[in-house]
Amino acid sequence: MRSLRRPRLLAPLLLIPLIAGCFASGGGGDSASGDGSEGDGARLRVALAFPPAENLSPYGADATLLSRLGVTEGLTALDANGSAAPALAESWRRDGDKTWEFTLRDATFQDGGDVTPAAVAASLTYATGAKPAPAALAGVTLKAEAGGDRVVRVTTAAPDPVLPLRLSSPSLAILSGKAYGKSDRVDPVGHATGPFELTKVDGATSASLDRFDDYWGGRAQASGVDARFIADGTARANALRTGELDIAEAVPVAQAASLDEKTRRDTATTRTTSLLFNASSGPFENAGLRAAARAAVDTSVFAEDVYEGYGDPGAGVYGPAVTWAEGKRTAPVGRAAAKKPGKGDTITLATYDNRPELPEVAQVVKQQLEKAGFTVKLTVREYSRLEGDALDGKFDAFVLARNTLLDTGDPVAVLASDYTCDGGFNIAQLCDKGVDRAVADAEKIADTAKRQDAAMAAEARILGSDAVVPLVHQRIITGVADSVQGVILDPYERTLVGTGTRR
Repeated sequence: MRSLRRPRLLAPLLLIPLIAGCFASGGGGDSASGDGSEGDGARLRVALAFPPAENLSPYGADATLLSRLGVTEGLTALDANGSAAPALAESWRRDGDKTWEFTLRDATFQDGGDVTPAAVAASLTYATGAKPAPAALAGVTLKAEAGGDRVVRVTTAAPDPVLPLRLSSPSLAILSGKAYGKSDRVDPVGHATGPFELTKVDGATSASLDRFDDYWGGRAQASGVDARFIADGTARANALRTGELDIAEAVPVAQAASLDEKTRRDTATTRTTSLLFNASSGPFENAGLRAAARAAVDTSVFAEDVYEGYGDPGAGVYGPAVTWAEGKRTAPVGRAAAKKPGKGDTITLATYDNRPELPEVAQVVKQQLEKAGFTVKLTVREYSRLEGDALDGKFDAFVLARNTLLDTGDPVAVLASDYTCDGGFNIAQLCDKGVDRAVADAEKIADTAKRQDAAMAAEARILGSDAVVPLVHQRIITGVADSVQGVILDPYERTLVGTGTRR
């Protein structure tokens, strides 16, 4: 079995410090006066679709729960254009091919310690040894060390032209030394740097957060956040309608019409729903059967029928939100001839119900495959009970909604993570020398346009393998109560509440 790590992701690779662009918000900007004039502020009641799957470890799927709630942050962030922008680092510069220097801003950990070069270096060093490895570090070896009073030097084993983007990943959040105890578990409670401090976690049910008054970016206008993890999308929408919630993420398409137009926010994202075939074992190890299955799937029905217009037909790994991709896309390379399925070709198809459209997508896929002669058994579970089996290759096919730019902002990174032999989120179990070579070539390129071209050349080989069939590029619906302002509608789905989010 190949080693497994996890995901990565997007676009223009301007690697100079930028002032972070504001994402669209549900009224009001993401800023606070910082002078306390707004008073204590009401607490925000927020429902998230995915409960913690890994005890809120910052190195896996739970990393975005922490960043969306305003708990954690890294040295850099992504701005609205997908470029690296300042966060805990106020600036950076490249020093030779393999080393970058990051100058820290004046910031404080939630447990009272200063954010020093030594503390940052220690946090990054801990991340490099995490198991599983953070998605953003897939295929990357780095060393971090203090380089002066405010400087952190990060050196990579090989030249890494997108390191500032990589360090924006939620899985590379900076935590104080107190987060790393004697056990392997990393504890983010009270040890991060964001505007809200995690104070209590009730398993996979809820979490409490209080405002962190010493946040470097200004005092948050809400006094805290009461977060609930509600996997059922209808329940999230109902709780918003009845006034139990202020914000509900990932409102099901089927519930959108039941929300008042002022309450409903839809955002174009870099999330693509795809059908992945297990290319290393079972029936779909045969490229001809993968080709037959791909040909049997009519992708035109998903955007309009299942997603009721809140999406675009699947075009590739990257969708319309990655604005440069369409003009650079080329035809798939190396497709096998389709092979007619036999009577013994029974396949297991799986998906999860945290995103309520996915079971319906899977039902449609099941019907289409059965029409083509496959026998299909469908499994639907909550995501945290499904991910391990999916990564271990226990399903023949898997319907996955994946934000392709979530982890690093680099368009090549998601390809390395999801479709190479050693990729950490390789649910397709694809191991193709041509794909690996194309991705490796793309990873070496620093020039933005040329890196994009190389990413699309690698995409053509991945699509040619028929290990993945892009079905639909999603718009995400967020429910926001009329009284709430400043919700961050982030196309990368890394943030949701910030200093200016209030009611």
